[in-house]
Order: sequence, then structure tokens, then C-alpha cells
Amino acid sequence: MALLDRLKLWAGALKRDVIALWIAARSPRTPLLAKLAAGAVAAYALSPIDLIPDFIPVVGHLDDLVIVPLGIALAVRLMPPALLAEFRAEAQRRSERPTSNVAAGIVVTLWVLLATAAGIWIWR
Repeated sequence: MALLDRLKLWAGALKRDVIALWIAARSPRTPLLAKLAAGAVAAYALSPIDLIPDFIPVVGHLDDLVIVPLGIALAVRLMPPALLAEFRAEAQRRSERPTSNVAAGIVVTLWVLLATAAGIWIWR
């Protein structure tokens, strides 16, 4: 199998797992620690705004290429295998991609706080 084909399969699996984690975070059957990890990873991955904007060279894509997959791996490890399989099957059936407006709001708030702190630091 060519490298490009393997990368496409990996990207598809990541997309499915993000949606599965979003489902898991909302399920009452998910253990608390797994729910927290799944919710945080899904919210960040599904947020329309990145914490590190993609226009910043190298570092901007670092979150998409490293942080998100590592977060998914952690959340998946915390999930009971039978429950994860069920959530993955449900994610496969869903066609819409959820978004996280709350996570977008948190990212915007962090950027505003950072800009304010930088402005105060520069002003002094």
C-alpha cells in the first residue's frame, strides 16, 4: 500500500475517532476520566478556531499533526474497548461533522487574554 493511501486511511480513522470521542463525552455510560479526556480532545479538534493558528509557520500545524492525535490516543486508551467500538460504529453511521462553539469561545477568550496581557506588558 502506498504511503499516500496509508495516510488517507489514518486521517479517516482520526476523523472517525474524533466523532466517536464527541459521542463518548456525551454518553452517561462513559467513565468520568475517559469522558473528560474525550470531551477535551473532541472540543479542541472540532473547534472552528485553533489555539495555535495555522498561518504560524511549522508550529501552526503542530497541533493538528501531533497534539490532536496524541490526545485521541490518550482518550481511546481510557475508554472501555466494547464502549469505544460502539461509539466508533455510531461515528461511522453519522454523516454530519459536529462543531464545538464552546471550545471556539474558550480559544477566542484565551487569545483576548493573551493579547491584553501582551498589551499591558508592552505599555509598561
